[in-house]
Amino acid sequence: MEYLSLYDYLGKAAGEKLGGEVKAEADKRDVPFKIREVSNPKYTGKVLLYPLDFLEFYFREPGSNHMEDLPGAIDYSKTVLDDDDLPF
Repeated sequence: MEYLSLYDYLGKAAGEKLGGEVKAEADKRDVPFKIREVSNPKYTGKVLLYPLDFLEFYFREPGSNHMEDLPGAIDYSKTVLDDDDLPF
């Protein structure tokens, strides 16, 4: 499963507000996440990485299907990450 930061997915910094909204939705749906340490001239610290399919769902076009209606929607509540899945 591919994990991306919001910056990687959007191609620009998401900002604190949008980042908090995405995190709240991920928490609500028990979506697993990973953490990456970054350091650049604009930001140093931790960023969250989310599964690509969750990001595609979250940033889908308004008015499209709800997650419960999507065929083959992933139930993240039963996902267990092994140490080998961690990026560090």
